[in-house]
Amino acid sequence: MRAAFGEHFDVPFGYLNTASIGIPPARAADAVDNAVRRWRSGAANPPEFDESVAVARAAWARLVGVDAGSVAIGSNVAQLVSLVASGVPDGARVLTLRGEFTSLTFPFAARGLEVVEVGPEELVARAPEFDLVAVSVVQSADGAIADLEGLRAAGTRVLLDATQAVGWLPLSLSWADWVVGTCYKWLLSPRGAAWLAVGAGAAELTHPLAANWYAGEDPWQTVYDLPLRLAGNARAYDLSPVWLAHVGAAESLTWLAGLDLARVRDHCVGLADSLLTGLDLPPRGSAIIALDLPGVADRLAAAGIRCAQRAGRSRLSFHLYNTPKDVDAVLGAL
Repeated sequence: MRAAFGEHFDVPFGYLNTASIGIPPARAADAVDNAVRRWRSGAANPPEFDESVAVARAAWARLVGVDAGSVAIGSNVAQLVSLVASGVPDGARVLTLRGEFTSLTFPFAARGLEVVEVGPEELVARAPEFDLVAVSVVQSADGAIADLEGLRAAGTRVLLDATQAVGWLPLSLSWADWVVGTCYKWLLSPRGAAWLAVGAGAAELTHPLAANWYAGEDPWQTVYDLPLRLAGNARAYDLSPVWLAHVGAAESLTWLAGLDLARVRDHCVGLADSLLTGLDLPPRGSAIIALDLPGVADRLAAAGIRCAQRAGRSRLSFHLYNTPKDVDAVLGAL
């Protein structure tokens, strides 16, 4: 059991795989366990989960710097991005980064839109040529951080995937047209919850493809019959919630949203950069690093280091429950 930032974690030694799946604080795991026990004993009642949904929604909004009324819930990033892809005009051109995670790009390609990939050095300069830029705040494959200020100044509509950033990187993204993210990595929650923030000027381009009972103005009063009575804010895009995911998310996200995220960033980035320095590599200022060294995957596995293989490299990610001992273990293995 490790203690970090006021919470406790059953995280194993050498766990550097948060970018794939985060370890929950004990109180979040306990809350889910209690919900499962209520479910298995017949004590659960569907409306009781609404509070967890609302609490998690508000906490995610705070973490990305948007108003909670602009946030819709879903179950995964691609489903929420599809609401955007369906609404942009026919013939729209979408700019993204080479190597971008496909949950962000496939919905546009499946719609038949032109999606152009460029290197990071070209993204901002070429943004005005396109109708929309779709890019992750932090790249999944190697932890590279997008030039957010450059994108904001470019004037093109922007869809940001904050999945690999929110929870360790301080964010203020209310300027973006859309912000999307999921819960089970840096937000340390059960898989099954995701959120989409819709900017005031982007609602007309966002279609409620999965309009359902939970997207109603008063969900428990609009479960039967027509006419269509969708909510008057971003809840009109809601998907019916995965209950247990939101139970855990309400605990983890509320705790994370109450932390000094600059301090969290410094902790996570400090560990990642100290590892790079120990390997005579330049620091990158990200909590995610990718190593392309001979035999690195086998040596890390032999030392009990948990990481991921992405884009031909070993990806290591440092969250608030990691310590310098994890860095020392990697250096010892390599």
